[in-house]
Amino acid sequence: MGATIQMVDLKSQYNRLKGPIDEAIQSTIDNTRFIKGPNFTKFQEELSAYLNNAYVIACANGTDALQIAFMALNLEKGDEVIVPAFTYAATAEVIGLLGLTPVMVDVDPQTFNLTVENIRPALTSKTKAIVPVHLFGQCAEMEGILKFAKEHNLYVIEDTAQAIGSTYTFSDGTKEFAGCMGDIGTTSFFPSKNLGCFGDGGAIFTRNTELAERLRMIANHGQAKQYFHEIIGVNSRLDELQAAILRVKLPELDDFNERRRNVADFYDQRLSKIPEISTPFRNPKSSHVFHQYTILVKSERVISDRVEIGGRRDELKNYLATKGIPSMIYYPMPLDEQKAFSSIGRVVGNLEKSKQLCKEVLSLPIHTEMDEEQLTYITEQIIEFFKQQ
Repeated sequence: MGATIQMVDLKSQYNRLKGPIDEAIQSTIDNTRFIKGPNFTKFQEELSAYLNNAYVIACANGTDALQIAFMALNLEKGDEVIVPAFTYAATAEVIGLLGLTPVMVDVDPQTFNLTVENIRPALTSKTKAIVPVHLFGQCAEMEGILKFAKEHNLYVIEDTAQAIGSTYTFSDGTKEFAGCMGDIGTTSFFPSKNLGCFGDGGAIFTRNTELAERLRMIANHGQAKQYFHEIIGVNSRLDELQAAILRVKLPELDDFNERRRNVADFYDQRLSKIPEISTPFRNPKSSHVFHQYTILVKSERVISDRVEIGGRRDELKNYLATKGIPSMIYYPMPLDEQKAFSSIGRVVGNLEKSKQLCKEVLSLPIHTEMDEEQLTYITEQIIEFFKQQ
């Protein structure tokens, strides 16, 4: 092998875009407008245009985006918010922080996302909102979720931290971007995201004019006019250097996502014939931008006349590490098993699917700069591992 294999190769991507990125950074330093300068404003406008004119409020990070979204809805302490049990903690963390109750439900074992079937049993008189997380790069079943939310007068806040650029196709043929279908969408520009900056960053999306104004005020100390604070807010803004970098990267986003899909296609072709592995399911209603390429490694194997359960995923992960191939487990436990939520959340059902996913998921290296040599080596090692079993 040549270059070291990485989960995400940010340096190679930077080297490919080095000229315009360096120019954007230097220009920002030269004009010394580091907070809410021209790049901040223009990035919001350009991302809005990309998202078919959704309102965009740039903020400090993806977790802030979620918090500001909930703050804008005027929910009351004790109100319940339905979230998938299989997701990153930030989705439920901000709910607890605001005195709301995260209600954890199971997910579809193929898409890893919420469906109406998961949501329906969680509904109570206290339910006020649903958070579909578009996990790993494809949209949840938004048509059904939106219909259910409308029937029960619920808010929908989309967590799009891993799926920016993904689109969902409704039954009438219309398409909409992830983050732009519900009442509010949120995203992250963490460096490893499909659209990543060189630090922290995030954004909030909405098509509701009144909500957009309220979100903008909350992110800016609750003020629409300087020194006139109408509501309680926070201080959360995308800094000018990060906005400058994102302005260079935004025109590349579709290419970034296509490069990731090409990597996924290669993996699919080489790994789909291994009986012990399930390659990522692609929902025909949603494009997939493959923030992660996550396989399922079956927990059981037959040895002579007995079935042995457990450990196969971890065995593969350890084996790949000996071959210089990194991999990650997203996520090792569902939210209900996280100590932080033990006293504030509500669990619906036994979360059987989420718990099983936590035992079987394994994410392989995927990024915009992967080459065929790396991909061939990775897949050959995986094939070899299962030959030895």
